[in-house]
Amino acid sequence: MKSEEKELLISHLFDAPRDVVFKAWTDPEQLKHWYAPDGCTIEFKSIEVKTGGHFHYVIQDPVHGPCWIIGTYLEILQNEKLVFTMVMSNEAGETVSSVANGKVEDWPERHVATVYFESIGERTKMTIHQTVSEEKAKETGAYQSWIKMFNRLNQLVKPIS
Repeated sequence: MKSEEKELLISHLFDAPRDVVFKAWTDPEQLKHWYAPDGCTIEFKSIEVKTGGHFHYVIQDPVHGPCWIIGTYLEILQNEKLVFTMVMSNEAGETVSSVANGKVEDWPERHVATVYFESIGERTKMTIHQTVSEEKAKETGAYQSWIKMFNRLNQLVKPIS
C-alpha cells in the first residue's frame, strides 16, 4: 500500500449492548452466522480467542472456491477492542501469497485489523480499521462485504421486538 492511500475505516451502529456485539466477534458459533461474504460460509479449523491466540479458518465461496486465513490476536480488551492479523494460507496453515489465493497483485500479504467497541446508550458503535487501502478494498469488494456482514451481525445481535 502506498503511504498516501487512505486505509480502510468503517463504523457501524448496532442495536445491541457492547458486550453482546463483542461476544459475536469472539464466539465461533456466532461468527459462523455472519463473518463471511454473501453466499459464502465460514468454518473454523481452530480458534483461540486470547492475546497471542491463533485462528485458522476457511471461507467457502461457491464461485471462487476456498479461501484459507490464519491470524493471531495481538490484543484483546474485553468489550473494548480486538486487534488481530490476517494472512492468506492453505489448509495446512502455511502462508501463501495473496495473488495465489486470488487477490489482486497489490493486496497486502499480511494486514492488521483493529475493532473498537463503544457504548452509545443501549447501542454499540463498532469501528474497524484495517491496514489495507480503502480504494483497493472497494475495488475488490472487500469493503462492501464488511458492510453486508455488519448488517447481518446487526440482525443477529439486535433484541427481538
